[in-house]
Amino acid sequence: MAETLDLSIYVKRQDDGTAHLDLAVEGIDCAACIDEIEGGLCRLPGILDARLNYTNHRLAVEWRDGELSPARVVEELQRLGYRAHPFRSRLVEEEEARRAQWLLKCLAVAGFASMNIMLLAVSVWTGNVTDITPETRDFFHWLAALIALPAVAYAGQPFFQSAMNALRNRRTNMDVPIVIGILLALSVSVLETINSAEHTYFDSVVMLLFFLLCGRYLDQAMRRKTRTVASNLASFRAEVAHRLEDDGEIVLVPTAALKGGDRVLVRPGERIAVDGIVISGSSEVDESLVTGETANRAVEADNQVYAGSMNYNGTLTLRVTAAGKGTLLDEVERLLENAAAAKSRYVQLADHVAKIYAPVVHTAAAVTALTWILGGASIHDALITAISVLIITCPCALALAVPVVQVVASGALFCAGVFLNAGDAFERLAKVDTIVFDKTGTLTLPTMSVMNAGDIEPGLLDAASRLALSSHHPLASAVAQMAQDRRPYDSVVEEPGQGVRTVVDGQEMRLGSPVFCGAEGIADKAASTDPTASVIAFSWHGRQAALLVRQALRPDAVMVMQNLRQRGFECRILSGDRPGAVAPIAATLGIDFWRGGCTPVDKIDALEDLRAEGRKVLMVGDGLNDAPALAAAHVSLSPISAADLTQAQADAVFLGDRLKPVQDTIDIARRAHHLMRQNLGIALIYNLIAVPLAFLGYVTPLVAALAMSGSSTIVTLNALRARGCTSAPRAEPARSHSVPTTQGA
Repeated sequence: MAETLDLSIYVKRQDDGTAHLDLAVEGIDCAACIDEIEGGLCRLPGILDARLNYTNHRLAVEWRDGELSPARVVEELQRLGYRAHPFRSRLVEEEEARRAQWLLKCLAVAGFASMNIMLLAVSVWTGNVTDITPETRDFFHWLAALIALPAVAYAGQPFFQSAMNALRNRRTNMDVPIVIGILLALSVSVLETINSAEHTYFDSVVMLLFFLLCGRYLDQAMRRKTRTVASNLASFRAEVAHRLEDDGEIVLVPTAALKGGDRVLVRPGERIAVDGIVISGSSEVDESLVTGETANRAVEADNQVYAGSMNYNGTLTLRVTAAGKGTLLDEVERLLENAAAAKSRYVQLADHVAKIYAPVVHTAAAVTALTWILGGASIHDALITAISVLIITCPCALALAVPVVQVVASGALFCAGVFLNAGDAFERLAKVDTIVFDKTGTLTLPTMSVMNAGDIEPGLLDAASRLALSSHHPLASAVAQMAQDRRPYDSVVEEPGQGVRTVVDGQEMRLGSPVFCGAEGIADKAASTDPTASVIAFSWHGRQAALLVRQALRPDAVMVMQNLRQRGFECRILSGDRPGAVAPIAATLGIDFWRGGCTPVDKIDALEDLRAEGRKVLMVGDGLNDAPALAAAHVSLSPISAADLTQAQADAVFLGDRLKPVQDTIDIARRAHHLMRQNLGIALIYNLIAVPLAFLGYVTPLVAALAMSGSSTIVTLNALRARGCTSAPRAEPARSHSVPTTQGA
């Protein structure tokens, strides 16, 4: 009896009559697989869309519900030569980890074998021009064969499997000429060894394999670092909520069971499960998901709150406006997936060249052999000449052209405090002409600081900072950083929403809101000097102080903005913070185009508008509300202090309190992109010169191997220039657009 694959449990059926299925696809070795998979599936009846994310090998398929079985999609992928199973991030990550470990083992075997074979080859080369005996040379050749054959059999598996999979499905990829060249060179080397010839090519084969594995492992490692794990957003999603029934009873229900109009009770310390309106109660909520602002927002009756926010110190009763689907949290997740899928279609130039490269190489080698045979040459000579063509055109330099620059440039970025998450980010960074910054935690430091500490009496500041150790409020945490004595006071009482108090030396000490401390006058006076700061008051022994707390600009922000503008980049700010807090920051940095009060949807829309104008946008942000924008931008950057989800979507992450890594990243990327194009040009010129010489028989397989290795060496040496500190090219002047200055939003 035939087995039937039932995937219905994994299918998401939409209200518009479509069905959606996410699959993890195995066997993807190059970006050329994207067109083949998407094109093959779109030919199935009923398929509306098929999008493959090359980064995490996640395939999103949509079709008209009822016109296609999900098992048919898996069968079609299998026919194309790919295995697929329902996408579960944990299993995909485990599979990728196993593959990375396997590639590393292959790389280690190839490296060890190449070092030993090169020692033998050097001895033979020098001996051939001195006094080596044929018996000694044969012994070294057989010893090299004993090392090379098992090493290639093991280390070459990634290429052998990929090539066989392609050929079984009547297609070619970049690995096919590699495998043909390796096998032919090995075969000829064994025959030459049997015939006691002077030259064999074991060293060239294993060295070629080693360099190619370096590129393959690098690509694998970079893609693994960009995995988007579904649990990042799941941690912000409350699965249950306390529903208030009409008779006043409180019932714990799944969030999915809630509907618009229901009443929900949210206690202190609970995460809000729904979008809703506050009916009664007051509290402070952490809405960094919505605004990116680290300071808590005070809410009361008639205020809007959002799913995923954390309720701190008061009990709230909400009227549900959206639960599960339709919440802002759900919208953030949807935007995130859509933006990531749209960006996954990016394909590197080397992969495009490889599509036509393989058949051209095969044809050149076959034509060479046939021409020589028709010209009266022996089959042996024709085969040797064809192998020379195949080896000399082996795409080692082409395969290394991009990855080797990535390695060197990534090292330069590391020295600059930047960690790259995406292997294709260099080319996208090099095309940037517009830079959009978030404010809170990006242009400003991620932690709050006391801005007027020098104006506070030292004794009062010491006492206030020590009392702040007993509070978990973000403003108090900033004050607590100033404490010299890290021992909290005894018997501290926290008044929810007000502050903390205790008794010291017979006098009550208070830290919190100005009203709680009876310090409204001094607080208003202090606030007038810095409207962007938050005020936390302190009183003790009849003395009062008002501490101004806010996030300070990164120390080099002004200088970096000036340098970026001088290079021709247009800089903007899109912030979730209130316009009144964004305006002075923009003025200080000399940025004319800014918006405050932006939701994740607003940021996506703004980036789409810039894309429609033809701009290449670098988005720099750190909040969860920035994650969809980071994924939708042409390229993205995030500070290390950003949320995990935000870091997962950023193409690069930078360390430290300074903003200069943003400038350094662009400089290094532009230099790297220039060198990548140079390397591809070197590989092309090398083939244009070398192939005719090999075709005419002026190049032996040994010389071909040396030429092939030489081209790889030139490419590698050229890539080392990515470490240099030469001035980066200026950005192309921004196009003249009629864009109004947005003062506020």
